[in-house]
Amino acid sequence: MAVALRCFRHLPSLLHRSSFVVIRGLPQAPAGCPALLLDGCRQHVHQMLLTRQLATKKAKGKGQSQARVNISAALVEDVINLEETNEDMQAVVEALKEDFSRNLSVRTSPGALDHIIVLTKDGKFPLNQLGQISQKSPQLIIVNMTNFPESTAAATKAIRESGMNLNPEVDGTIIRVPIPKVTREHRESLAKLAKQSTNKSKEALRRVRSKSINQVKKFKSKVSEDTIWLIEKQIQQMADDAAAEMDKLLAAKTKELLG
Repeated sequence: MAVALRCFRHLPSLLHRSSFVVIRGLPQAPAGCPALLLDGCRQHVHQMLLTRQLATKKAKGKGQSQARVNISAALVEDVINLEETNEDMQAVVEALKEDFSRNLSVRTSPGALDHIIVLTKDGKFPLNQLGQISQKSPQLIIVNMTNFPESTAAATKAIRESGMNLNPEVDGTIIRVPIPKVTREHRESLAKLAKQSTNKSKEALRRVRSKSINQVKKFKSKVSEDTIWLIEKQIQQMADDAAAEMDKLLAAKTKELLG
């Protein structure tokens, strides 16, 4: 009994170092603990740590939020660079912001045409590298293709297929782009494009997540199963946060477009 009490007396110190246990295993055993009793100590501590640190499904449906995993990137840097994974996910979010700002506006401006990609025999180029874009009136944008006349047809096609509800007209090397009236149908069309862009961004986000998780799984033989689970949980959590940010961007853009 004295030996058992001496072993369990070390539980507070084990719990104090709980942030390292799941990642690096339990600390060294106190001297004099029998093997069988030590195993019981380890299992008890391990269960307590899992209960404390891992999210539980019981929290769902009871108005309680799931526990969040917060692994120190330094502790798992030999497995995966979590900071780099997060940066890749945020890059997808920033790309969606840029797309919303550049291409989805109720009022079509010359700048909205700048980055329309034109497929030519020499490769793909942004429209503003092939033609001079200017706004002749509030209802008309002009694209002057004098410098690259051979790309006029390709530029016209790219503008028409840009998804911006534009119907360009060609006059020699001049492309006239009438600006559509701001109708309810046009607003709804833009809102649908915003939804489509968001879905594509979420697909890109899932690819980042899958790539990271696949990388982690390669270390299954080198680190504990709990460590793998925690890292995967952290990656999923980062992906969920990014997806939630995308949903907020979409909601704000939809409200803006529909007025």
